[in-house]
Amino acid sequence: MKILVVGNGAREHAILHALAAEGSHELHAANGNPGIAAEATLHAVDQNDGPAVAALATSLGVDLVVVGPEAPLVAGVADAVVAAGIPAFGPSGAAAQLEGSKSFAKDVMAAAGVPTAMAHICTTVDEVAAALDAFGAPYVVKDDGLAAGKGVVVTSDRDAALEHAREALAARGAEGRVVVEEYLDGPEVSLFVISDGATVVPLVPAQDFKRIFDLDEGPNTGGMGAYSPLDWAPEGLVDEVVERIAQPTIDEMASRGTPFAGVLYVGLALTSRGTRVVEFNARFGDPETQVVLARLRSPLSALLLASATGTLAELPALHWSPSPVVNVVVAAHGYPGTVRSGDAITGIEAAEALDGVHVLHAGTGLSGEGTLVASGGRVLSVIAAGASLDDARARAYEGVARIGLDGSQHRTDIALKAARGEITVPSL
Repeated sequence: MKILVVGNGAREHAILHALAAEGSHELHAANGNPGIAAEATLHAVDQNDGPAVAALATSLGVDLVVVGPEAPLVAGVADAVVAAGIPAFGPSGAAAQLEGSKSFAKDVMAAAGVPTAMAHICTTVDEVAAALDAFGAPYVVKDDGLAAGKGVVVTSDRDAALEHAREALAARGAEGRVVVEEYLDGPEVSLFVISDGATVVPLVPAQDFKRIFDLDEGPNTGGMGAYSPLDWAPEGLVDEVVERIAQPTIDEMASRGTPFAGVLYVGLALTSRGTRVVEFNARFGDPETQVVLARLRSPLSALLLASATGTLAELPALHWSPSPVVNVVVAAHGYPGTVRSGDAITGIEAAEALDGVHVLHAGTGLSGEGTLVASGGRVLSVIAAGASLDDARARAYEGVARIGLDGSQHRTDIALKAARGEITVPSL
């Protein structure tokens, strides 16, 4: 097939890397990055401009467009592509509101009977203060709109929670809203489910690491690493999520006249009161996509096309590698605050010379002299498969050690507790 992937991060590189491994496609990317350029032809286009993306797809004669990031999905890029007569993997702008608005997602979950955290939708700081006091610490405050994975604050500091809410409300003006939720105990799990608007096909679970520093300290980020499989997860978890969460949500969206076709990212907490939804996203998650797709042995292209064309029920069962996979994110100096750009990157080839290791690009660019440099917060994902979780961790960190990026930072404890058998799920 001819396939166009929209986006320029490690998630999109992971998708293209998996498609390229099939060896039978003509791949294009808009806008891509230097790493993606090794596996696809790059095209300059405003990825949030639906007509522009549709025009590019039409001119290329592609068979499928894969819309990676949340902003183009919420902006309706998939709608424009479909209107041009080309299958698009990714929900419509209306359906993508499951990620675009936390309050909308809560309304859908309530209507579908999906277990999730209790919440208050607040439009003023006074309402936020009352909600914080009603739930007590730890406080959970979420920006209602898109925030690039950094719109959530979980803190025991009431003043910090109020300040986050104040900033979020101010940034969105008269339409500003924040969601204040009860804190959910227990380990978190990410599960992607693929839908064509009716049928649901789950992928394998992963766990990511949102805080910048080891031991889950420091501010939230877009994600500093991930691993799969989760040997500690309860037996039957995937079936439970499909039955109690994913399928009811897909059915509810269809009943509203806004069928959801694409990938529904189900963020879960395995709490003392059972499985609860932390959040929905309308696209593959980064950094989990990198480990999930590294384990997929069925053709990704067939899965994406079936979602886009309403034929998931006809797809054979997916096959997975049992080998553990670990992703360690290398971030730029200053991330997640003020990021320093322009530092040279070296050692990627040396890292990829290690058995089972590959490196995916996120925030990378080229200097005027053609040197690979950091151009964003999360710069690279170092992915490693191994015979065991310890083995995968060792290979991933050896890959990180071979990469040079002045001032870079990474967590040293990705998958460490899981490897040590230190993760427990609270008893019901």
